[in-house]
Amino acid sequence: MQEQLSIWSLIAEASFLVQMVMLLLVVASIVSWVIIFQRANTFKQAEKSSASFEDRFWSGMDLNQLYREVNANPSAAGGLEPIFRAGFKEFSRLRQQAGVDPDAVMEGTNRAMRVAVSRENEKLNTHLSFLATVGSTSPYVGLFGTVWGIMNSFRGLAQMQQATLATVAPGISEALVATAMGLFAAIPAVVAYNRFSANAEKLVTTYETFAEEFASILHRKVHSKTAQ
Repeated sequence: MQEQLSIWSLIAEASFLVQMVMLLLVVASIVSWVIIFQRANTFKQAEKSSASFEDRFWSGMDLNQLYREVNANPSAAGGLEPIFRAGFKEFSRLRQQAGVDPDAVMEGTNRAMRVAVSRENEKLNTHLSFLATVGSTSPYVGLFGTVWGIMNSFRGLAQMQQATLATVAPGISEALVATAMGLFAAIPAVVAYNRFSANAEKLVTTYETFAEEFASILHRKVHSKTAQ
């Protein structure tokens, strides 16, 4: 009885459709875990890069020197650095043009930083929609496999004159494996999606705050230059 009810034997003896459902859930679970580890590393690198750059930015270093350094060796992790590069590049380009109003300079600078923030936001949210899809649909996919397996079990029982627990249990257990696999795929995906979404929102708020503070510094700089 224990041999008949082992997980591997139940999967092997399941109907073709139920096996396809199980295979789909296993693939979804594997892909989800790959994305989870990849996203965790991305967020870790972004937080580390942002903290490092923020220390350099507020250290009192000349902005032109800082721009030359980060532009010569850009960070692949993203974070605050791309926002700084985009804003300062547009700010310098517009200031070099003759007759450009300071307000127009700041408008272009803010627009460039908003685009950079948007790109960093997209980078942080890459593949999160897949985790949300797996988390929301996997239980239903597993339930479909369970319902189909139970239907086959009862159809087989209809051909027997006497049904006992020994004849019913394997079919029901086989069907319930699909539901268990659906939950196994869904739960980590939901937890990871909620965590990464919260982290992405927190980082984007940090990016937007930095962009506003940087814009204030450039605003004072461009208007003091105009006054002189």
